[in-house]
Amino acid sequence: MIAAVKGWHAVVAALLFSCSGAKAADDPGGAARELARKTVGFAGKGGQVAVTWRNLSSLESAGSQARTAFEEALQEVGLHAADSSPTVEARVTLSENASQYLLVEEASKGDEHQVWIASWKRSDPAAALPAGLALQKKLVWEQAEQILDVAFPPAGMLVLSPASVTLYARNGSQWEARRTIPLTPAKPWPEDLRGHLRLKGASFQALLPGMRCDGSTEPSLSADCHASEEAWVLESGSRGLLLAEFAAARNYFDGRVTTQSGQRKNVTPFFSAASVESQGRTWWLLAETDGRVQMFDGSLDPVGAANVQWGSDIAGTDAQCGAGSQVLATPAVDRGQSDSLQAFTLADRTARPLTEATEFPGPVLALWTSGANSVTAVVRDLRSQQYSAYVVSVVCAN
Repeated sequence: MIAAVKGWHAVVAALLFSCSGAKAADDPGGAARELARKTVGFAGKGGQVAVTWRNLSSLESAGSQARTAFEEALQEVGLHAADSSPTVEARVTLSENASQYLLVEEASKGDEHQVWIASWKRSDPAAALPAGLALQKKLVWEQAEQILDVAFPPAGMLVLSPASVTLYARNGSQWEARRTIPLTPAKPWPEDLRGHLRLKGASFQALLPGMRCDGSTEPSLSADCHASEEAWVLESGSRGLLLAEFAAARNYFDGRVTTQSGQRKNVTPFFSAASVESQGRTWWLLAETDGRVQMFDGSLDPVGAANVQWGSDIAGTDAQCGAGSQVLATPAVDRGQSDSLQAFTLADRTARPLTEATEFPGPVLALWTSGANSVTAVVRDLRSQQYSAYVVSVVCAN
């Protein structure tokens, strides 16, 4: 998660509109070498540079080509990547407009700041987003304690935290706590704890590493919590379902899965999963622990890597407008920075955006499908340091 601050978004946006008169390079390598020359001149002989990258374009291979060319150009003149205390800190963003692909670099050396841009011409016109879909974000809860998941039974709102499950009920426009059930794990929780709530009417399940709670919110909150190594149920929209074994001492699924038809499979460990309909078939996408997103058919047989630039948090929805099913995904950016969420469909293993990106005030720490057309996103707000839960819905545009 390498999301930039709003000021950086503003810099990029301004440059996209002001660079039309600049001379474009022949290819991404030429554009990257142009930026590298300016970075070398700014850092000085023998300097060190720390570079972070972000890809906001529809490209993947060209982005890798540009990054390789940039790094090689720096090395050729003796400018090295910094392990600590760099001479220059640089952020490079790959973006695009209707006629060009652009590399925008913001470089800082002490109190000195420079912004440069290099570009190369694109051969295809920028694809417009299809009409018919939009994302709607709603903040539903904030608290200082970590939020693992939030769900909405008929009795109100359930909030799952590392120490408890709490039922809240409406009192006018405010939520009031009605009852709390403490959670006492048999072993200390792992770092980067994850947990998930599943509802069926007034009944619920709380799934945590090595623990499961079966409970009800009516007539009042009650639950039986016990040690459990049972598989977690992963839902994707209203139709996709997958059983996955959670690695109890870690924060991911260990790769042992069971399909809806009862087939047991072994896949690479993964953080999250989503199903999507594409070209008349149903596919599964797994965001693996090595940063790749792998594609599988409906029987969980591997198809190959998906050509996407996503992070570790993905979830499926199937709002019945536009494409019929969607994958909501965070971008492949550094954890600890602001994050965003965008809806995609898949064509020939390549992600096609369906909506604009919806921005959050911090990193997305959890993303769970919560309905046919909605997901729950848990965010750590970088400004308030609070944990915030949002419901993000795919809505049919008028």
